[in-house]
Amino acid sequence: MGSDAKQLANRIKVWRAEHNLTQEELARRIGVSRKTVNTIERGVFVPSTIIALKLAREFGCIVEEIFSLVE
Repeated sequence: MGSDAKQLANRIKVWRAEHNLTQEELARRIGVSRKTVNTIERGVFVPSTIIALKLAREFGCIVEEIFSLVE
């Protein structure tokens, strides 16, 4: 895990559960692979700004409601 990934927390799994979406369904909706969603969700991969914005748009929220910096 890269140092940037260790510093970024996310609530994707929570948002997916609230919207009743599988990783596969979310991936299809935002145009990435299921593996990409999985690695972002587990904190292994830091998403691009574009992917972060697509996630926020899909969930109807702002990026900061999904991602936060670990202090």
